[in-house]
Amino acid sequence: MELTQKTVVVAGATGMQGRAVTHHLLRDGWQVRALTRDPHGAQAMALAQAGAQVVRARMEDVDSLTAAAEGAWGLFSVQPTVGSPGTAPDFAAEDEVRWGVNVAEAAHAAGIGHFVFTSVAEADRHLEEKLPVNLVSKWHIEQHIAALGLPATVLRPVSFMENFTGAYALRNGNLSTGLAPEVPQQIMAVDDVGAVAALAFSRPTEWIGREVSLAGDELTPVQIAEAIGRALGRPLPYVQIPIDAIRSLSEDFAYANEWLNTLGYRADIPATRTIHPAAMDFGTWLERTGASRIAAFLDSVRTAGQDA
Repeated sequence: MELTQKTVVVAGATGMQGRAVTHHLLRDGWQVRALTRDPHGAQAMALAQAGAQVVRARMEDVDSLTAAAEGAWGLFSVQPTVGSPGTAPDFAAEDEVRWGVNVAEAAHAAGIGHFVFTSVAEADRHLEEKLPVNLVSKWHIEQHIAALGLPATVLRPVSFMENFTGAYALRNGNLSTGLAPEVPQQIMAVDDVGAVAALAFSRPTEWIGREVSLAGDELTPVQIAEAIGRALGRPLPYVQIPIDAIRSLSEDFAYANEWLNTLGYRADIPATRTIHPAAMDFGTWLERTGASRIAAFLDSVRTAGQDA
């Protein structure tokens, strides 16, 4: 049987990564079982229209995950991290780990032939240095996958370019984060993670057992703001949020920014392009989808301000 005649389950299918993986798998001819807690939501309905089989399952419910994975050959797993859109206000790193463990346990119980997990770059440095909590949680999930002996591929992307498309970074007409303006930051387009995941499923002999870091570009926050400004045709200054201001809200988030400003990601960008030659740099991502998304967000904020 051709690999693409088999079914790949996508856990977290309605999130950014899940949607990207689903679309790449469908484009490549796979049968896709898209898992979601709300099969009637807009994103789930869009996946169904694209050709996916949408199945209700919840990451906190192992039985629902196992039932949804039965009979499938592959499974893609990604979990939200603390502060991700759509998570409950009290969603914690412990919840992320539990959800990731649940998906791995379900894959093991269902006899999945190839398990692809999206972790995060540098998670494997956990035993060498103090890492931000969102990296440590991914490392714990990785360890459980290994302990189960799953035939697995671990993808470790850096920060996403999509982080610069909404309220996380766009405030008061500025690009504004806790990142130091002069420190280069590694970034990756979510769609390229989807492409690499689909590639891994298509070449199981080559990819099972691999742990791969992924990055598409490296720019300072000032350069990112300048690139967005050029794409939009309007200035977008960069303003750093003081770390102490962030610390007053969250010590963990403050440390994550300090870590990015000092140690940070060290992925091999040329190696990523060897794996996936079409991996986008920031300018290409802006041209294809990023600039239009940023413009739409800024326009929505402006309209809301006028209506207030």
